[in-house]
Amino acid sequence: MNRIFLLCLALISLQLASCSKDPEDEIQDYLDKNNLVAQKTDEGLYYIIEIPGNDTKPKVNSDIRVKYEGTLTNGTVFDENEDFEVNLSNVIAGWRRGMVLFGEGGKGKLLIPPSLGYGDQQVGSIPPNSVLIFDVELLEVL
Repeated sequence: MNRIFLLCLALISLQLASCSKDPEDEIQDYLDKNNLVAQKTDEGLYYIIEIPGNDTKPKVNSDIRVKYEGTLTNGTVFDENEDFEVNLSNVIAGWRRGMVLFGEGGKGKLLIPPSLGYGDQQVGSIPPNSVLIFDVELLEVL
């Protein structure tokens, strides 16, 4: 009887440990921990514009050249690129909504909830329902 009770207790503990935090709370905790202040769009994207850049801003279907680093809220780097060219129609919604806020030469941070990222899908080393943090620099609107 004791073994069954301990096994059940261990399984419950494991389930509780794997429960994910609400993305809004996770983003707010990240901001608080790093002493950051972000703005939030109606869709739930948080963003910080450190350097706004010039007046040339991309549209949601523009080709851009960007430097970025993608991390999880725990600091794990999952991707980075010094010179990445892409059409914004081919990226996650958080990038489409966020990159149009920067002008060429602009730098900042996008804090993307799962609903604007990969949702409940595992993509490479990114776990399902992950908040994605991108440090971005818009090098050029092509």
